[in-house]
Amino acid sequence: MVDPLSFGKDFHFSMECVYCHKGDDKKETKESSHKGFIARPSDNIQTCGICHKKAGQNYSKSLHYTSMGQREGVKPRFSHDELKTFDTKVFNQSCRSCHASCGDCHVKSPPVSGITTGLISGHKFVKKNEGKTCASCHGGRVYPEFTGEYGGTPDVHYQKGMMCVDCHKKSEMHGDGIAYKSKQEVKDRPKCLSCHKNRKYQVAHELHKDTVTCQACHSSGQYRQCSSCHTETGSTAKPDFILGLNPRDNKTLTTLRLIPTIKSSFHQAGIKMENFDALPNYWNSAVHNITKRTARTRSCDSCHVAKEGFLKRENLIKDGSKANEGLIYNIKPTTK
Repeated sequence: MVDPLSFGKDFHFSMECVYCHKGDDKKETKESSHKGFIARPSDNIQTCGICHKKAGQNYSKSLHYTSMGQREGVKPRFSHDELKTFDTKVFNQSCRSCHASCGDCHVKSPPVSGITTGLISGHKFVKKNEGKTCASCHGGRVYPEFTGEYGGTPDVHYQKGMMCVDCHKKSEMHGDGIAYKSKQEVKDRPKCLSCHKNRKYQVAHELHKDTVTCQACHSSGQYRQCSSCHTETGSTAKPDFILGLNPRDNKTLTTLRLIPTIKSSFHQAGIKMENFDALPNYWNSAVHNITKRTARTRSCDSCHVAKEGFLKRENLIKDGSKANEGLIYNIKPTTK
């Protein structure tokens, strides 16, 4: 319901409902007044862009709106003809349904699998409410890891009272007007060293500089691993902790997350994935369950002797890509 107390407190309500939702407020019956009614006016960015011109222009090219990261992430697996089929039968019909409109973050929680938690605050236009917006779309992995709801320790930043937009700024959410193909191309993404410039325990940090990511040592433990997403059996998950080479540079040790795509994932669309082995099933993931002290920060032996959590050949996903083997890192014992 629309909270009557909101009227007069939000400049958006200085306009009539029909300004955004259309319909005809001059009609007397519900049926006639709602003819042509638009339930989600911000699905058309131009609606918000009437007043928020620059933000609308930027957001129309942002990754949150275009969902291009999903397309580009799987693109190398396809032949030229398969990519055309994917765009038509899969991306535009399925993946693109995940794009977020302006209203999904500022008015009403976005629908996930057709389910929404409804208006964020009685139709008020809110600046931010990460628990009802970010958590809706990113609630499968990142958000429950961040808050500790996925059976682990809450991220130290969350414990300090920080939330999503403390690191992921407005310019990242709205976009900067450049149509990026993936988040990897965004230059001003959050980095640990942006805040943690003065690092203590210099010996450990200098030894691992440029060879180990921060989360490889500071992830508090297990995080969500997809085990049947993008396959033919639905989606299930399990907790696990995996260390291996970053597939984006093949030299940095980092936390990996399983993306269990198999060759028959898109067979219903007539896609065989002719270049299936071009990509691995494990991808670098900046997990959001950071703590200062972990088993790896307390003892070198946890990695260099016990090799806890390292990706191993015998643990690779069944029917996975041949590229997975290239992420296995055989760490050497420390020299004492």
